[in-house]
Amino acid sequence: MLEAKEQLHLAKAASAEMRLADTEQKNLFLAKLAELLLQNIEAILVENKKDLNLGKELNLVLLKRLILSESSIKGMAEGLREMIKLPDPVGKIVEEWGRPNGMVVLKKRVPIGVILFVYESRPNVLVDAAGLCVKSGNCLVARGGKEANFSNEILLKFIQKALQEVGLSEHTVQQLEDRSYETLGEVVKMDKYLDLVVPRGREQLINFIKDQARVPVIAHERGLTHLYIDKEANLVMAVELAVNSKVSNPAACNSLEKILIHCDIVDKLAPTLLATLVELGVQVRGDEKICSYNSKCVLAKPEDWNTEYLDLIITVGVVDSFEKAVIWIEEHGSHHTDSIVTEDKIKSAEFLKQVNSAVVMVNASTRLNDGGIFGLGAELGISTSSIHMRGPMGLEDLTVTKYVVLGSGQVRN
Repeated sequence: MLEAKEQLHLAKAASAEMRLADTEQKNLFLAKLAELLLQNIEAILVENKKDLNLGKELNLVLLKRLILSESSIKGMAEGLREMIKLPDPVGKIVEEWGRPNGMVVLKKRVPIGVILFVYESRPNVLVDAAGLCVKSGNCLVARGGKEANFSNEILLKFIQKALQEVGLSEHTVQQLEDRSYETLGEVVKMDKYLDLVVPRGREQLINFIKDQARVPVIAHERGLTHLYIDKEANLVMAVELAVNSKVSNPAACNSLEKILIHCDIVDKLAPTLLATLVELGVQVRGDEKICSYNSKCVLAKPEDWNTEYLDLIITVGVVDSFEKAVIWIEEHGSHHTDSIVTEDKIKSAEFLKQVNSAVVMVNASTRLNDGGIFGLGAELGISTSSIHMRGPMGLEDLTVTKYVVLGSGQVRN
């Protein structure tokens, strides 16, 4: 087993090579990896089955995220092929201008370097992360959870095989061989080798990394998402959006957790909305007003308004103004994804300005917050940080800018 420091040293060396890789070589890697995944579906599913057999006692959320299928593996391959179509951000000139002394200043995009990606369950995200990092000229060091060990190992095998077949270093994508918490706490201090840490997963894991790190961290934290249904809402649309946001995949971080309804329309909307949710197996926890509309609703406790369920559970409440809805979302939300349903263009514009979340929506399901849906090919995660970038982290977000100065002998007087 390689020590973590040695792995990071190898990654740093590989990152110097990756800065020189051209778009054609990076796209060849994506195509080769997609081909290998499709050729080895059965082998991948066998390893995934080993993880599932060992993980029978995992909570339902982690178990759902652990499952791979023929369809999901084909989806991984398709995501890689979509990345091929996207423009390479490396070398892109963001701005260019001349100065009175004749020199030219350019601002261009370059890779970040070595990225540590920490995640749990979800073996498919290893493929997304590898594709995004290679296409953006970065090196990836992944640290997956032990619950997905067999799945991650076989996916890494095909990732490294694809790298070698197109002439890139296998150290461009690695997985930490020592996955202990103690080692993770030391690794995030190694700013000599690491350039960025991107954690996604449990709140405790992310807080641990933020507490220990000396390297910049872009956190992808919990999704305490809200849907505010305004008094000017289309009520049919409101029900459809609420149901899709909650039911289509309740274990996803962009799944709806809280609904706020304006008091002027609650009598018209609540009976249909609550009956529909209950019929679909959703446990509704509501305030006293909401519970009066449906006997199957449970009175919400104070902690319900701050809980991310990641399950078929939702909290619903009534507010008496747009302003109070916005204040409530700011106080109780996680600044991940929040949406308003309204036909009032002034209100929608105010909502977009006032709600300080990574992704803010008007008349759209919160489940649409996704790199693939946004046309980014895939995502490293959904950043809730307030630095560098926010929202789905795609190719361009895995680069930074540097200044290039073109002179002809200029000096400073």
